[in-house]
Amino acid sequence: MSRNALIALVVVILLVLVGAAFYMVTQPPATTTPTAPATTPETTPATTPETTTPTVTEAKKTILRVAQAWPCYIDPAVGSDYVSSTSITNLYDPLIWPGTDGSPRPWVATNWTVSDDGLTWTFQIRKGIKFHSGRELTAKDVAFSMQRLMTIGQGFAYLFTPYVEDIKVLDDYTVQFKLKKPFGPFLTALARLYIVDSEEVMAHIKKPGPYGEYGDFATEWLLTHDAGSGPYKVKEVVLEQYVLLEKFPDYWGPMMPRSPDEIKFIGLTEATTTKAMMANKELEISSQWMPEEAYQELSKMPGIRIATIPEISVFYLMLNTKKPPLDDVHVRRALAYAFDYATVVNDIFPGSPLVTGPVPPNCPGYCQTEGYMTNIDKAKEELKKSKYYPDIVNNPDKYEIEFHWIAEVPAEEKVALLFASNVQQLGLKVKIVKVPWTKVVDEMAKLETSPHIVSVFVAAHYAEAGSLLESRYHSKSAATWEQNEWLLNETIDKMIEDALSTVDMKERFRKYCEIQRIVVDQAYSLNLFQQVMKFAYHADYVKWPQGEGRDINPVMGYNIDGRTIEVLPKS
Repeated sequence: MSRNALIALVVVILLVLVGAAFYMVTQPPATTTPTAPATTPETTPATTPETTTPTVTEAKKTILRVAQAWPCYIDPAVGSDYVSSTSITNLYDPLIWPGTDGSPRPWVATNWTVSDDGLTWTFQIRKGIKFHSGRELTAKDVAFSMQRLMTIGQGFAYLFTPYVEDIKVLDDYTVQFKLKKPFGPFLTALARLYIVDSEEVMAHIKKPGPYGEYGDFATEWLLTHDAGSGPYKVKEVVLEQYVLLEKFPDYWGPMMPRSPDEIKFIGLTEATTTKAMMANKELEISSQWMPEEAYQELSKMPGIRIATIPEISVFYLMLNTKKPPLDDVHVRRALAYAFDYATVVNDIFPGSPLVTGPVPPNCPGYCQTEGYMTNIDKAKEELKKSKYYPDIVNNPDKYEIEFHWIAEVPAEEKVALLFASNVQQLGLKVKIVKVPWTKVVDEMAKLETSPHIVSVFVAAHYAEAGSLLESRYHSKSAATWEQNEWLLNETIDKMIEDALSTVDMKERFRKYCEIQRIVVDQAYSLNLFQQVMKFAYHADYVKWPQGEGRDINPVMGYNIDGRTIEVLPKS
């Protein structure tokens, strides 16, 4: 079966599993007074579980222990990776909740309106939401949260900084955002605006600091504390080891009746320790970063089930386009043609769907492209077109390609070894380096320390192709872990910005498609497969809808949610 045929089959399967994700906001006439929204959103979640649990004595408390890659940043203006996003979603409430199809649903905001030019968005805030401090959440906190996020400029700030011009608190329960220019996915992106308690933050700022009158904006305090309104609050943080949360009894939203009293995120990806802890019922959910053999062994343990959760996420080999010889498109294409994609999805990450481009099929705005298939003859033809040929094959040591793989994800070493073996057929030499995640992040912060290639999973921050295209290929994501390509390409930047500024969804998606085709043609990265996360979990006493294949959320960080998980007494 051809690669494109495989892709077509995968698309059908994913659409059945995940659902076609899209949304449309019809704009009402321009006005300075809030009007009825074009589409009246629901005011309650699609699935409303029973609420509140009886008071539980200390001896009978239930706990959900989850292993994850580390570190974990629980400040919503800082964290943006998987474990950070998951922790933040349990500690804080977002302004908008992403539905299982990726579309925006009411949450802290109960309804909203938008002016006909797409620049003025007005949100009504739900009454009666309590922060963990006991204060009621108001429009002032929403405005403060956006301002703090953009001022700090980390985490998900890049989604809003280019667009948000002004924020107004119209009354206690009404907030208005004025945009500099239209941002088509603005509403969807607000799933990443987590609301902080403004008074709690201001009470813990440390001066002097990098943010003027706001000192450090409480960033030091929020390393080990929270200022949220979510279903859980921080009980204890040991920065290099774990984050322990406890249930917030005054949570306003839906909770399953036997939701865990505590959730503990543990820095653990090592398979042997994971297996021992799960065998002893000291760990409920494994990380998704273990080798395939570990999941196979765990699946044989009594009560253990292997959950598979597709994400809007792709596993990339990021090619540094500023570092010779990868600054030559023909060398990059040669690598793309030389690689053995089938072995990766059949043997190393079995069950992972191949992708033809930088965006997976379950993402709104996905466009099927003519990706690269393994073809050594074409690889050799491309290499001969390179400005480095024939010196690159006559003196391979001079052009050694350095490939860094993430130490916390052992299966990545197999990918690196496979890559080295594949390109050896072209006469090229590869140096494979095992690097801890924190060091990878540091390396990618500077062009001179970024390797030729690094293998990284990157997920969309909201359910639209523009999220991946921006975080992966726009110049503002250079010097972050999400882009080792160092494109710094003004043309690509303008195309991404133009697409994101397009309000009409059909036209915006057409523009996304054009960008995806260029990215593939220029072989900025090797796009290997869509991430289907695997977790081993104790299905004998943990009721996890997403683990059972139900209510899977395509947005990173929303699938290990204490609101919907139940922990039963252990047998």
